[in-house]
Amino acid sequence: MRILFAGTPEFAVPSLRALAAAGHDIVGVITREDAPLGRKRVLTPSPVAQAAEELGLETLKANRLGEDATAWAEARGAELGVIVAYGGLLREPLLSLPNHGWINLHFSDLPRWRGAAPVQRALMDGEQDLGVTVFRLVEALDAGDVLTRDTTSFAPGTSAGVALTELSSTGTEALMRAVDLLAENPSAGEPQVGEDTYAHKLSREDGRIEPHTVSAAAALAHWAGVTPEPGAYALLGEQAVKLTELKAFVGDVPADLAAGEARLVGKTALLGFAEGALELSRVQPAGKPAMDGNAWLRGRGGKAELA
Repeated sequence: MRILFAGTPEFAVPSLRALAAAGHDIVGVITREDAPLGRKRVLTPSPVAQAAEELGLETLKANRLGEDATAWAEARGAELGVIVAYGGLLREPLLSLPNHGWINLHFSDLPRWRGAAPVQRALMDGEQDLGVTVFRLVEALDAGDVLTRDTTSFAPGTSAGVALTELSSTGTEALMRAVDLLAENPSAGEPQVGEDTYAHKLSREDGRIEPHTVSAAAALAHWAGVTPEPGAYALLGEQAVKLTELKAFVGDVPADLAAGEARLVGKTALLGFAEGALELSRVQPAGKPAMDGNAWLRGRGGKAELA
C-alpha cells in the first residue's frame, strides 16, 4: 500500500520501520522541524526524521500542516495516511487526501484518555493496564472508529518513558494489523464505546509532588507519570529538588518518619508521605548533578525536609 507517514518522537520510529520492512511503499514522511536540544541548543532532527533519512524516504519538516504541506502531501498520491505522535493537528483538506483516509496509533484504550498525554495521565491516575488503539482520524479529537486495540500491564512505579518504549512495540503490532485489515476491508472500523476522558498536556507544575498531601502509593504513581518529562520534584525551602528516581520501599518504615521528611535509615534514603514511605533512590538538587539519595542525605547530616 502507498502510505504517507506522519510522526515525530522516538516511540513513533518502530511503526515507520515496520511499515517499510513489510514492503509498503512509504511515499513520504511528515515530521516536526528540527528543534534545539542539549545545553548548547543544537538544532537536531526529530527521531522520525533521522529514521526516514536512513530509510531513504522523502521528508517534509513542518510544524504546521497548512497549504504548502497539503500540496506536498497531495503530490505523493498516498492510499493511506498513518500518524503516530506527530505533534500537530490534521485538518481538511489534508485529512481527506488519501483514498483510505488517515489512521492514528494512540497510546490509550480509547475513548479513555483522549489528548496529548495519555500514558502519563493514566499512570498518574494509578492505572497499570495501559492500552493502545488504532482508529480512523476525524476532525473531532481522537474520536474516530476503532480498527484494532491491545493492552499491556505494567508494574507500579513503571515510568512513562519505559511504558511508552514498550507500548511503541505493542502499538506497532496493532498498527500493522490495522493496515492489513484496511487492505482487506477499506470500510472497516467500529465506533468508540464508553465514557471519554481527556489527557491534558503536562506542564512543569504537574511534576511537583507534595509529600504532606499524598500517600506513598499515589506519589509513586504521580512520579511514574511525569518521568522523564517534565520531571518530578519537591521543594527544599524555595528550591526544587528533582526526584530522579523513587522506588517502593520493602521493609519497616520508622514510626516517627514524618510526611515530607527525608531520612537515612541504615543505608537507605527514605521519604515519608501522608501515608507510607518511598525509597529516594536518586535526586538532583538545584544547581548540582544527579546523585544517589543516600549520598545527598549524608551531605546534609542524614535528613532533609521536603514540601
